[in-house]
Amino acid sequence: MKLNQYIPSKFTLFIRRLRYYLYGEKFYKKLNYDWNKHQSRFEIINSIIEKKNYKSYLEIGCQADINFSKINISKKIGVDPNDGGTHRMTSDDFFDQNKENFDLIFIDGLHEYEQVKKDIVNSIKHLNKEGVIILHDCLPSKIWHQTIPQTHKSWNGDVWKALVECRTRLDLDTYTCTADHGLGIIFNRKNQNILNLDIKNFKSLKFKDYYDNHNLYMNLISENELYQLINK
Repeated sequence: MKLNQYIPSKFTLFIRRLRYYLYGEKFYKKLNYDWNKHQSRFEIINSIIEKKNYKSYLEIGCQADINFSKINISKKIGVDPNDGGTHRMTSDDFFDQNKENFDLIFIDGLHEYEQVKKDIVNSIKHLNKEGVIILHDCLPSKIWHQTIPQTHKSWNGDVWKALVECRTRLDLDTYTCTADHGLGIIFNRKNQNILNLDIKNFKSLKFKDYYDNHNLYMNLISENELYQLINK
């Protein structure tokens, strides 16, 4: 979940939230995840790197190097337009000029469906055959954590919608690990559990859809199940 120096002012968040309350979706049930009982994203990433003997890592969105600095790997590149990482640019600009492939790509940039979808598509093009893509903030607990624009200082955005769309693709095997606000896991291989969803505009999905179809849409797995998949 984003808790960063770039969040709007309290007044701006209040006005946005009031506007959303008046004109946006009205659904206030919430999911009860206790993230303190689970491993952190960097612990999981480092475990995967060790298990697969990965050599190269790309991180999209490196705010203050909170995660990037903790990744143990021989070659790592971090992309952020504001701070952290190794490349001061947008992910779009980076992928336009990048010629390299990576074993593990971690996407934690702008948490809006359209940009997340772009980052996934571009990452697939630069992923090694046995590599994996991981996305942060895929499991918002309540509606205020996923509104666009941001209405709360603790914010996941609507990353989940991009992951649901991946679940419908035949060529991507996609899961959500129930750790650290939801880690989307994408393997560049045949989908083992395709989501048959008759929808063309995934941006139009509502939080109620996500809540009512939570397990089905997100294809939830534990950390141990993730490590079993990694070892296949």
